[in-house]
Amino acid sequence: MNKRATQADVAREAGLSVTTVSLVLNGRENTRISEEAAARVREAAERLNYSPDPTARSLRTGKTRSLAFISDDVTVTRYASAMIRGALDAAEERGYTILMAEVGEHPERLEKVVDSMLERRVDGLLFGLMSARRVDLPALPRGKRALLVNGTSAGLPSILPAEHDAGQAAVRRLLEAGHRRIAFIGRSPRVYDPYLSATIPQRYAGIDAALAAAGLRFADEVEGHEWEPELGYRGTRRLLERAASFTAILAANDRVAFGAYQALQEGGLRVPDDVAVMSFDDEQLATYLHPALTTMRLPYREMGSLGVRMLLEGEEPVPDAATLVPMPLVERESVGPPREG
Repeated sequence: MNKRATQADVAREAGLSVTTVSLVLNGRENTRISEEAAARVREAAERLNYSPDPTARSLRTGKTRSLAFISDDVTVTRYASAMIRGALDAAEERGYTILMAEVGEHPERLEKVVDSMLERRVDGLLFGLMSARRVDLPALPRGKRALLVNGTSAGLPSILPAEHDAGQAAVRRLLEAGHRRIAFIGRSPRVYDPYLSATIPQRYAGIDAALAAAGLRFADEVEGHEWEPELGYRGTRRLLERAASFTAILAANDRVAFGAYQALQEGGLRVPDDVAVMSFDDEQLATYLHPALTTMRLPYREMGSLGVRMLLEGEEPVPDAATLVPMPLVERESVGPPREG
């Protein structure tokens, strides 16, 4: 195994003092080192494949160039794992390493995991959640930079999807296509508990605001808090059985939309020719449906990337302040104009 080259090795190779080598390799300015000597140091370092010792640098600067990413289920969930990809890419661009840990459905493990990360002297902590909600986090040392991605917690800054804007955009997309009789599946009073959702009330508010601005109300609604295909299937069957007059369905998420597709097909109705379907989240499922589903994408990757940038750049994030990340409209084939008559 080859020994790591040291600054002393570089000094011998360049024929200069260790002090001179240290000043050049650490980028010290306003020194009296000639450009010729500096070039010799850099060339010697390149020949020896020199790289700084991260442990020594940490002792010198007080920085480990590492961050912690602590999540509930993000690391094992394909749906939300883009958050990790965004964080890793942003950290790598800045020369940082991310240490990851997961507590799953065991909140009692959280304090131990946080303590473990602090023992490793990480420069900052990112807490990531698969579903946006309020959580209680352990107290952190004063001055330790930390924030929450896709959630909220007392005293910490947070990054959240811009759900209010997304709710408005979804309704406007249906209105622009000509729909005035829209049914909604998935409203639930339970989500107004912040420990169940930190964002869905804003989604509802955006939806209602866009309808009100157009002078409309939903043609019909089906409540439900378990946003799975069964709700979409049963909800659409109920709409059809009640003979509700609707030309479009706005589904609470893509899995609800999937169930709606099944019920519409059983009822002899085609998407989007007979009924348009619009949704939220942009799970991979949305691309598998036929026709592919038009939906508002949860910006997991962008939120993960922004979390790293906010930890490492600029001013200290403001406690309890939320930074909102836009949810883009992903246009596919499930929304068309209403059938005449």
